[in-house]
Amino acid sequence: MTAPLPTRRHSRFWLYGPFLMLVVLAAGWSAFWFYARGRAAEAIDAALAREVTRGRTWTCADRTITGFPFRIELRCSALGLTSTRWGDAVRVETGPALAVGQIYSPGLVIFEVSSPARATLPEGRNLEITWKSLEASLGWRHPERFALVASEANGTLTTPGANPETWRAATLEAHLRHNPTRPPADQAVDIALTAKGTVLPVIDALLGTTDTGDIDLQATVTQAENFRRGFNPDTLEGWRNANGTLELTRIVSTKGKARVEGSGELVLDPMHRVAGDLRLAAAGIEQIGGLRIGNLLGGLGGLLGGGRGNAAAAPGLTTLPTVVLRDGRVFIGPFRLPVQPLQPLY
Repeated sequence: MTAPLPTRRHSRFWLYGPFLMLVVLAAGWSAFWFYARGRAAEAIDAALAREVTRGRTWTCADRTITGFPFRIELRCSALGLTSTRWGDAVRVETGPALAVGQIYSPGLVIFEVSSPARATLPEGRNLEITWKSLEASLGWRHPERFALVASEANGTLTTPGANPETWRAATLEAHLRHNPTRPPADQAVDIALTAKGTVLPVIDALLGTTDTGDIDLQATVTQAENFRRGFNPDTLEGWRNANGTLELTRIVSTKGKARVEGSGELVLDPMHRVAGDLRLAAAGIEQIGGLRIGNLLGGLGGLLGGGRGNAAAAPGLTTLPTVVLRDGRVFIGPFRLPVQPLQPLY
């Protein structure tokens, strides 16, 4: 009788191997996430220390860093900033804040900040800003980009001895990016700003109407590297000394029946006031600074040669003489507008 052949033992590797590999991968990913979390905490601490040397102190109440397994989430129960770069200390406080970065997309950070924000400003002024939602994103791959979107934004400025001023916008969008086509020496940053349903007291007083408005602005700031140190008198003076300009490539503003379109260029004069030229076309404006112009708008453009040197106006708009900001005053052609003198920014 023939002896039976020995039974061949089957390897159990393919039964347990995938599970073991999954465990190894999970352990490796967990270690990588905690390493990335530690590096993020170190980078945040280093950034906060640099800010202190620049006169800005940030506080993140109840700071936590979470987001496992695919995100790094920095949470603050409240966010604060104290700046000493404007002479008197400026203090800003907001509600809860969240910054999120994806492990697989380290070049982009998303921010969410809860309302309200309260600021204590020089000369005893106070500013409170509220909003329904506010999100922002920052990308530092070339070209660098920043975007902000807010809804139902309201700002109230309180000044001792004056009535409070309130600004509103139903929606607000702002986008910034380094211009990749301009020469590096220009240090050019493109800006796009859109605001709908706006209420701006200065414009209300200028045009004599409280109708809500819309604003669409596209511009380029040159010598923008100065603003890496923040927005304060030192950076503004550095920008002015570097011959920085704000090139307004497109302005469209509507308010009730009034509509203004144009372009221009603005700088800071030696007295730190806004100066420059604006090339505008308008329609539906009944008054400017309390001066009734009514149907004189068209005659004003023709009489003063509004079309000379200006681009052709869109249909229905009248090209105006160049608006000039000079020595703190505002001129339209040779006439000075009856508005308050422009104050120094710093």
